[in-house]
Amino acid sequence: MSFLTLTDVAKSFGDLQAVADVNLSVEKGEFVSLLGPSGCGKTTTLQMIAGFVETTRGRITLDGRDITHMKPNKRGLGIVFQSYALFPHMSVADNVGFGLEMRNIDKAERKERVREALALVRLDTLAHRFPRELSGGQRQRVAIARAIVIAPPVLLLDEPMSNLDAKLREDMQFELRAIQRKIGTTTIMVTHDQSEALSISDRVVVMEAGRITQIDTPYEAYERPENRFVSQFIGKANMLPGTVVSRDGDAIRIDLGHDLAETGHTAQLPARERVIGVGDAVTLCIRPEKLRLCAPNAGRLAATVTSRFFLGSQWLYRVDSRLGEVLVCCQNEGTEPLPEGTAVGVDWNSEAIRFIQRDAHHG
Repeated sequence: MSFLTLTDVAKSFGDLQAVADVNLSVEKGEFVSLLGPSGCGKTTTLQMIAGFVETTRGRITLDGRDITHMKPNKRGLGIVFQSYALFPHMSVADNVGFGLEMRNIDKAERKERVREALALVRLDTLAHRFPRELSGGQRQRVAIARAIVIAPPVLLLDEPMSNLDAKLREDMQFELRAIQRKIGTTTIMVTHDQSEALSISDRVVVMEAGRITQIDTPYEAYERPENRFVSQFIGKANMLPGTVVSRDGDAIRIDLGHDLAETGHTAQLPARERVIGVGDAVTLCIRPEKLRLCAPNAGRLAATVTSRFFLGSQWLYRVDSRLGEVLVCCQNEGTEPLPEGTAVGVDWNSEAIRFIQRDAHHG
């Protein structure tokens, strides 16, 4: 049995359905991220787990107990808010120990647990300071220490790093994951940051318009997106239109509308797309880094470089082709980049195709 389970959980606010029939099972010790754009229902889902928002229907169980209608303070969960919500008039130590005091933990044990929690987040030397005397990253670590000091069965994180600058945010991602692995607490994090979710999660739950569209490991969600939304929300994706010209079992040949044709996708087509047949219009999803630039008369596409962007370790090229704009990501090998206006060819291997989707107007 899963440690935390949501079964057909839904939430409506009047005529607005914020969350629709969410089913999710989280194992003990897992780090799971709810990932999606603003308004997709991820925060509402987290708040229903916390008990701050009542479910319209459905069931939430924790370690075999039904907590669907349990008051938040009875669930015993650890929560880190986006704003950290530290008490400004309390020292770091008092902030961290507040939850223990509310649970009537005796003073000696409370002091020791606070010391251990602050040592875990590397703030034991700052126990006497006040929140206003701390940096953003330090305040975040205080909030994490306050949440984990009560030894919660589940730690809930509501976009905990959204207030940090880019460099500090990246550093804190790995620090948070290291802390979670050390204490082994089941953790659910809400974020709209794809790189954040991919870098530190065991699994990502991609949400769109109140529904879960894919649950997978970060690698599988990126490499094998199940639909157009996931492919374009998690990372960048080229969506290339074509027409099926032949099929042999689950290997299909696709004409991209010019002299060169896709040689076929040799992997098994997903079950939802096995209705694809000859003559169907389809869309290929290919990541920019799966493409390569070559000589103008080689490759599957003839194109022209329209712009380029330096990303440090990589160059991102926008090229114009008969299929429209295509993104190509190339490693920075220390050579001069291709100038705008350069004629190029674009090529890829059949294995580079992330998915093939039958276009809607074909049913």
